[in-house]
Amino acid sequence: MNAPATLEQSARTAREVFGWDDLLPGQAEAIDAVIGGRDTLVVFPTGAGKSAVYQIAGCELGGVTVVISPLLALQRDQIDSIDRAPDAPAAVALNSRTSARDKKAAWAAIESGDPVYAFLAPEQLANSEVFDRLAEADVRLVVVDEAHCVSAWGHDFRPEYARIGDAVQALGRPPVLALTATASAPVRDDIVASLGMRDPHLEVRGMDRPEIHMSVRRHEDDAGKRRAVVEDVRDAGGPALLYVATRKETDAFADELVALGLRAAPYHGAMAQKRRDEVHAAWSGGELDVVVATSAFGMGVDKADVRLVVHADVTESLDSYAQEIGRAARDGQPARAILHYRAEDFALRSFFAGGHSKRADVAGVWDALRRAEKPLRAKEIAESSGRSTRAIGRVLNQLVVCELAASGPDGVSVLQKVSAGDAVAAVRDRDEAEERIRASRIEIMRGYAETVHCRRRALLEYSGVETPERCGSCDRCDAGAAAPVDAEGETADAADDGIRIDAVVRHGEFGTGTVMGVEADRITVFFPEHGYKVLARAAFDTGVLGLGEAA
Repeated sequence: MNAPATLEQSARTAREVFGWDDLLPGQAEAIDAVIGGRDTLVVFPTGAGKSAVYQIAGCELGGVTVVISPLLALQRDQIDSIDRAPDAPAAVALNSRTSARDKKAAWAAIESGDPVYAFLAPEQLANSEVFDRLAEADVRLVVVDEAHCVSAWGHDFRPEYARIGDAVQALGRPPVLALTATASAPVRDDIVASLGMRDPHLEVRGMDRPEIHMSVRRHEDDAGKRRAVVEDVRDAGGPALLYVATRKETDAFADELVALGLRAAPYHGAMAQKRRDEVHAAWSGGELDVVVATSAFGMGVDKADVRLVVHADVTESLDSYAQEIGRAARDGQPARAILHYRAEDFALRSFFAGGHSKRADVAGVWDALRRAEKPLRAKEIAESSGRSTRAIGRVLNQLVVCELAASGPDGVSVLQKVSAGDAVAAVRDRDEAEERIRASRIEIMRGYAETVHCRRRALLEYSGVETPERCGSCDRCDAGAAAPVDAEGETADAADDGIRIDAVVRHGEFGTGTVMGVEADRITVFFPEHGYKVLARAAFDTGVLGLGEAA
């Protein structure tokens, strides 16, 4: 491996290879850590230059930089960005849409010995041919983009991401660079654990986006909410994103906005890939005023001038809400984020967020794994059992998370020889823990919507960022409703008991947790097996929770 480059060398590579005059805050530090061989977790908001970290580090390190990226459109955008720098290393893709000719050229580049960025969907790591050839290549860095997808406690967990840590080990354990736009402290910890990162360097920068004005509007009935949503989007004053909960609503709102003369298009995960690509391109090219989308839209969207992000429904977590509103104002100019909700929306979100693996599916999968003489993939088990691949995939992932099975490039195999009944019990326990986490995330979202304090403070504290009591750029501060502060910027009646954001505390019932929010009379703590709990502050000793009652 090349000798560690200095910060000056990285800055020179940025100028001479990629044409960037300056590195943004946090970029140089992250690049230096990666080049020095250290695992690194970068949490930067959308538009803050996460991709530049691996681009410069990969150029300095040489060899193959493997970039695991979940969306083909996102891969294409990143490759185009690299291709625009003529002196940068080559960038190639290996995914389900790569033609035979392009695949041959990609492997030629990967196996040439020259520096190259190789973009893969996480599913490609389960392809034994792809993985075996990568294992023979000179892989010097593994990049996990949208790394929050690896966390079971995150807002966009993807089972295929759970196998990345094992793959990194099998590739000879090169340094790992994990990138995400939003990650609360528990999610960051889960990313580190799931990827097997060793003493990682952490860069958390730019989470505060004061240029985005934040507001929430409560409605008593659905008709009134819909009218208000449409009015907000109609008066956006520039490109707008409208997020809705269902595929059906993307079409309904898009039709209504088109009838008002706006250039609007729906977008959801069930659309044909070609149509999704067309909407993505039209939006990026300024041919649409608004995209009406489910949460499937937005990851990797590179559009600087979004002036408004409206949510017609509550999100399943504050993580996902922060990710989606962060797509506004990438140009640094003022923008707005507006959340519309009814009180009953939280109950509906909780209902649709649930889900358990069926006992028969778990027992059937476990029996198939125990009988098999080789690792099995979800598709193989589904075909032999008549069950859906999606259901089998979920069970396999839960068995791996429960450490009853192990995942490798050829599939999943038994790790502990327990009975089918024990396997079912372990998966059910895991399902119930995840259900508690989901329910608590929705309650945190409710807390944001109904807070009487500054909204930006609520959001930033959840992300583990200390912040003043008032931001001056949210509806609560506009109305003078945020909690008063003294001359030092502290709440007048705040307790001085040593409890701070990100502190590790212990509770007699819930165990060890991480402090996520601090108020004068209560704190919010994340417990891995129980989710988020709002607990009365007065009952606790300094920095250590006793047996206090939940608030």
